[in-house]
Amino acid sequence: MDQLRIPGPTPCPPEVLKAMGRQMINHRGPEFQKILADVTAKLKQIFQTKNDVLILTGSGTGGLEATAVNMLSPGDKVLSVSIGVFGDRFANIAKTFGAEIVSYKVEWGKAADPDAVKKALKDNPGVKAVLVTHNETSTGVTNDLGAISKVVKEAGKLLLVDAISSMSSINLPVDEWQCDVVISGSQKGWMVPPGLAFVSVSEEAWKAHAAAKMPRFYWDFMRAKSILVEKSQNPWTPAISIIFAMDVALDMMLKEGLPNIVARHARVAQLARDGIKAIGLPLFAEESHASNTVTAVAGAGGLDIKKLRQLLKDEHKIVVSGGQSTLDGKIFRIGHLGWVTEKDIKEVIAAIKVSAPKAGFTGK
Repeated sequence: MDQLRIPGPTPCPPEVLKAMGRQMINHRGPEFQKILADVTAKLKQIFQTKNDVLILTGSGTGGLEATAVNMLSPGDKVLSVSIGVFGDRFANIAKTFGAEIVSYKVEWGKAADPDAVKKALKDNPGVKAVLVTHNETSTGVTNDLGAISKVVKEAGKLLLVDAISSMSSINLPVDEWQCDVVISGSQKGWMVPPGLAFVSVSEEAWKAHAAAKMPRFYWDFMRAKSILVEKSQNPWTPAISIIFAMDVALDMMLKEGLPNIVARHARVAQLARDGIKAIGLPLFAEESHASNTVTAVAGAGGLDIKKLRQLLKDEHKIVVSGGQSTLDGKIFRIGHLGWVTEKDIKEVIAAIKVSAPKAGFTGK
C-alpha cells in the first residue's frame, strides 16, 4: 500500500474505514438524527465555536461556493487576500456570481501582510467582506489569520475564511478570532474520505445571509440550519457513510485532544522541513509562515521533480504532490496532516534522500 503524502485526500485510520462499511440507515430516522446531532456537537469543539456549524454534502470547493452565495449579493465589493491557487479560486467563485473583486495578491511562497490588508480596506471603503485562505496548500504557507482578523473586524467587515486544510490540524479559534464563516473539508486533517464540507456561521454572517441576493438552493445555509434545528436532519440526502466515518474520527480526535493534535502537526512539519534542508533542498515557503500541514519544496541543483515523484512512487511506494499552475515542475509538496506520525515523515525524508540523486540532484 502506498504511503499517501499529498495535501488531500489523506490516509484514513482502519476504524474510520470500517465505520464506512456499515449498512445504510434511514437518513430521516431517529438513529441518523442522533448521529448527525453528535457529529455537529463534536465539530463545534474542534472549531472552538458556539456558532452554528453546518454539514454540507460536497467538497471543500462546494463549501467555498456555498459561502459566497449565502453571504454576498451581485455587485458587492469583496477584498480577496490571495497567496496562491486556492485564494484565487475563492475569488473566482465570488466573481462568477457577480461580486466585484478587489485583489490583494501576495507573491507565492509568502504570507499576507496584515498592514497591507488594512491599507486595502482603507483604500476601498465600500468593501463588504474579506476572503482569506488560512492555509494555502499550493504554496505551503499559513497566513497569520489572528492578525488579519483583527484588522478586518476593526474595519467592520465580514471575514470569510477558507480553512479547508488547516481546521483540525492548525489552531484556529473561530470565536476568539471573530471569524464569520469558516469552511473545512472532510478529506484533509479530519482523517475521512472526501465528500463533506463543514461551515461555521456567526451571528453577523446570518445578518449578511438575510440580505444576500445571490442565487442558491442546494447550498442554502438557512435551509440547512432550519432542518438541523427542527429535526436534526439535512435538507438533502447526506453522504451517510462519510458521516458514520466522521463520528468515529471525531471521537479519535477528541480523545487525543485538540492541543495535542496541533502540537503533533507542528512536530511533524518541523521534522519535514529540517529533513529537506539537511538533504540540501530549499523550502519554497518563507519559513516564518511555513505550513504545518504541507511542506513545499523548491527544485534546485538539477533536480527533475517529476522524475523524483515517479521514483518515490515506484521504488518506495510514497506519493507526494507536484506544483500547481505556474509551479508545475518547479516544486513538490509533502502532505502531513490528519493521520500522520513522525515515523511516516522520517520514511519520506529517507526515501527523498536516496531518490533525489537518481533524479539529477547534485546538491549544488
